[in-house]
Amino acid sequence: MPDSNRREHIRTAMNARVKLAHDQLGEFVFDTRDISDGGVFVVVGEQSFAPAIGDKVKVQVQGLPIPAPVLSMIVVRKAPEGFGLQFDHDSD
Repeated sequence: MPDSNRREHIRTAMNARVKLAHDQLGEFVFDTRDISDGGVFVVVGEQSFAPAIGDKVKVQVQGLPIPAPVLSMIVVRKAPEGFGLQFDHDSD
């Protein structure tokens, strides 16, 4: 069975703008593709953003009527169209 069919959490399609901050690479704004209880997939598009697997980032949903919380996440997967982030529960 392919890895994509063995995910731990069910993914739900979700298109949202997120601001992502990386200590070395800076701040970027991306769109999400889907979300699950474990994390989110972020679509890079034409922007050049190349985090390493294991890098920690801060993520905040944009465009809400009030500021969203800033969440700590870890880069766990890279694909040609973007990357997968996992919620960093150890940062609490």
